[in-house]
This record gives sequence, structure tokens and C-alpha cells, in this order.
Amino acid sequence: MGSAFTNLFAFIAAISILVAVHEFGHYIVGRWMGMKVLRFSIGFGKPIWMRIGGKDQTEYCISAIPLGGYVRFLDSRDGPVASEDAGRAFNHRPIPARIVVLLAGPAFNFLFAILAFWVLFMDGVPAIRPAVGEVAPDSYAEAAGLREGEQIVRVGEKDVLAWDGALIGILDHLVSENRIPMTLEDDYGIRRTAVIRVPEEAVAGLTEPGVLFDGLGFKPGPPPVIIGNLQEGQAALRAGLRDGDKIVAIDDTPISDFRSLVDVVTAIPGERVTIHFIRDSVRQSVHATLGERTVDGEREGFLGVGYHADNIGVARSFVSALQQTWLKSVFTVQMLGRMLTGDVSFKNVSGPINIAQFAGESAQRGIGVFVDFLIIVSISLGILNLLPIPVLDGGQIVYQLVEMVKGSPMTERAQILGQQVGIFALLLLMSFAFYNDIARILE
Repeated sequence: MGSAFTNLFAFIAAISILVAVHEFGHYIVGRWMGMKVLRFSIGFGKPIWMRIGGKDQTEYCISAIPLGGYVRFLDSRDGPVASEDAGRAFNHRPIPARIVVLLAGPAFNFLFAILAFWVLFMDGVPAIRPAVGEVAPDSYAEAAGLREGEQIVRVGEKDVLAWDGALIGILDHLVSENRIPMTLEDDYGIRRTAVIRVPEEAVAGLTEPGVLFDGLGFKPGPPPVIIGNLQEGQAALRAGLRDGDKIVAIDDTPISDFRSLVDVVTAIPGERVTIHFIRDSVRQSVHATLGERTVDGEREGFLGVGYHADNIGVARSFVSALQQTWLKSVFTVQMLGRMLTGDVSFKNVSGPINIAQFAGESAQRGIGVFVDFLIIVSISLGILNLLPIPVLDGGQIVYQLVEMVKGSPMTERAQILGQQVGIFALLLLMSFAFYNDIARILE
């Protein structure tokens, strides 16, 4: 029950934040374009909270169904326009102004992603590198020569620093080329190339959720222990360790990830140990006397290190935020297109149940992970709304373009037909999404 409540709460919070961002884009740009806003609502249905404010007496609402939102502009098609509001109705403003307002919602979703990435990057980019875990025998990965423990530093021609970038590159090359060229690096910084080749008929099946790594034949491995955030006066700094050192062993015990490092260190408080590490591709050793602290009444060893993070500064963080938003947007569009052509499985379409589960899991793992989840959903929301479906922003933009070319609005009959087609398309998409959600629960 607690988990279900967490999922529901995180889902409502995520949807409310992203809908507020999207609708605020329409709202603020509409006001800049001289349009009168009648209502700004987060959620659909009956308002459960309302405030009326501003010279236009705009209604600001939170409504009962938290699955969307809307901005209602003054529009002469809904009724007569008062003389004092002449020229402020949505359909009375120039067509370019209407298009800008319609584009503003998706644009603010992309802007949210850029700003969120920027904040995350300014806080430092953790050096949690993608690594190869266990390699299955008689698999595509084994045939390519992948070795457990190696880091993936490049997929194709693009460098990767984390699993999200590696995963995008892997899927992109898999679907477009039936092969995945990689550059791998061992503990000493020695690099080599490997190519995973997959038969064309097996590609679509590997794009189903949760199938990719098992299908390729290797598991994502734990990231190497690259240390940072060394604490003043603690064992690591006193022993001469530096930010960016890679710890590979404590005494005779191999260290493969931070979990194993913590397990070894906490078990021997106050002990003198030999720390084996790699710096500048050279293996070195130092002696250190571990610190100790009391946690829940138990003595624990303490080294005084954290994850290494690349602090890249304000300007480079912003550039990286732009690049990441662009890459994820392009990847999302490519995956949507490949679903339509059958190259990528439709099982990747997620509905509210699956999104709620992801929201809850990300919220439990920390604010940074939850913000990363919001970024992905925000980009997806922006792209979805740009599709040329009449009930979405993209479809309304098509209506405006037709009016610009035609010299007059589309007939009411044509608009109603378009709305019906759009609703059918969305219902079809929602049906796929709900089917996928239920199928995942029953698996």
C-alpha cells in the first residue's frame, strides 16, 4: 500500500509540474501576444480550488482530474466578444501570433528540460561510467569479445559518460545498422574496439522493454570506484588519495563497486589497510588507518570518500544541458518513427500505470533521479504535443497554417471531422499504452 501511495503521489506531482510548465507557456506567451486569458487550469473537470485575479479577472484553478490541464482564451467562436475586448480574442489575433502561442507549450517543456539539466550539471556530473557486467556464453556479446569489467567509453562515434547516453547509442546503432560498434576501456585506460552484430530479424524483439541486455548477452556492470569528495582529516586524504583515483582493492580483497568498498571498510573500523588504486593508468598502493564512527550503536570503519564528480562550470553546464536535451529529443522522435515502421516494438509505449511506477521508484531514489525522470517525461510531452493530431497543439498549428494558405478558417464540418480523427488516434494510442501496462503487470 505504501508503495502504491508513493507511486500515485509521485505521478500526480510529476504530471502537475509538467502540465503547469506546459500550460504556463501558452498562458504567458498568449498574454504577451495581447490575448485575454479566461482560465488557467491544472487538471480537468470540476475546480477544487479557484482564485480570480488580474485586470482580466482570469480564473486560476486546480481541478479534480490531475491528468492534464488547459488555458482558455477569449474566442469569438464561443460567444460574443465585449467591445472593450475587441481584438483580444484568440481567433482575432494574427495567425503568426496564434502559432507562436500554440508552440509555446511544447517549447516550455523543452526549456524545462534544459534548465533542469543545467541545474544537475552545475551540481557536478557523477563519474558513474557504463561498464560491462557478466557476459553470457554463446551470446552476441561474447561473439563480439566483450569482457566483464570493461567500461564503455564510446558507442559509434559518440563518447558516453553514463548509461543513458550509452543506451541511446546502443539502440540507435542496433535499429539502424544491426550492429553496435563500441570502444571499451580497461582499468589501466587501455582502449580497444568491439562490434556486436545482430541478425536483422532479431532486432525488433530486442527493442521490447527489459529484453535488450539479456538479448545481447551481457548485463550492465557496476561502475568502477572512481573517488571524489574527499573529506578533510579522514583516512583517504591523509593517505594521499586524490579526486579521480580508481580504487581496485583493499588489502587482498578486490573492489568492484562502491557497495563492495563500503562493505569491506565498514567491517574493519580503525584497521590499518593497504589501498590499491590506479592513477594516470599506473597501479599504486598506499597504507591508511581507517577512521571509525558509530551508526545505530555499531562501530563502523570510515574512509572518507564519495563519488567523483566532474564540475564543469556554469557555461559548459549550460552547453551540456542544450546538447543532452537535443540528443534525447532526437532519439525520442527516431524511436516514435521506428515504432510506426515496425523497427521498434510498440511495447515501449507506456501508459499512466507504468509511468506512475517509474515516478514512484525515481522519487524513492532521490531528488536527482526524480528530476531526471521529469526531464524525460517533459521532453516526451513536448514532442507528443507537436504531433499533427487535431486535439493536440501540433494539430491546431496545422489548422492555422491551412487558414493562412486558404485565406479563411476551415469549415466547422472539417474541424469537427479533424477532432474526431484526432480523438480516435489518441484513444488508439491510449489503448496500446493501457494494454502494455496491464501486460507488464501480468508478466
